[in-house]
Amino acid sequence: MRSLRTLRVMVLVTAAPLLLAGAGLVHPRHLTASTAGHWAGLHIALLPVFPLLVLGLVVPLWGRPRRDAEGALVVLSWAGCLCFAAYYSGLDAVAGISAGVVVDHGVHGAAGRLFVTGDELGRSGVYGLAVASLATCAVLWRRCGVRILPGAAILFVACWSFVDSHIFWPRGVLTMLGFAMAFALLSAAVPRSTDGERDPGRPTTS
Repeated sequence: MRSLRTLRVMVLVTAAPLLLAGAGLVHPRHLTASTAGHWAGLHIALLPVFPLLVLGLVVPLWGRPRRDAEGALVVLSWAGCLCFAAYYSGLDAVAGISAGVVVDHGVHGAAGRLFVTGDELGRSGVYGLAVASLATCAVLWRRCGVRILPGAAILFVACWSFVDSHIFWPRGVLTMLGFAMAFALLSAAVPRSTDGERDPGRPTTS
């Protein structure tokens, strides 16, 4: 029963980055008249997927935050996750869907400006994700100690790469795979009580 719960958690936290890695394999390298329809359609499909990337940070901290420094870090992580979900969805909508549609309909001169705006939104979202990652790892360090270090190290490298890689092959795909590995390692490091559920309110020295 416990192993089944662990498997469900692993699926939950890795599903989004693995889906995004798969999408990166078929993402057009350049937006042209011949790829515009595929470009827009892919980003429409991914619109609900990008925000789910934050599950890898939310799930290990599941539970009501305490009224102390650790609770403040949990709230900071949530805020960073919200920032990512909002602003990176903006990138998806502007530089993905909108740019694809205008090129597909032969509108000249608009795609470049849409890319500039989309890149600004995307960077803001990734910075929010980085803040959430730092806050999450700080909380998990207090609860789990050195066991989080492998996952945290991979997570920070993935955040750094994500700033300008999006999901484009090859670096973007590797970045998403990095997130999947980091989230799996962090979730595995979180202690569980005897009934198989995490006890987020107690530090552990095990």
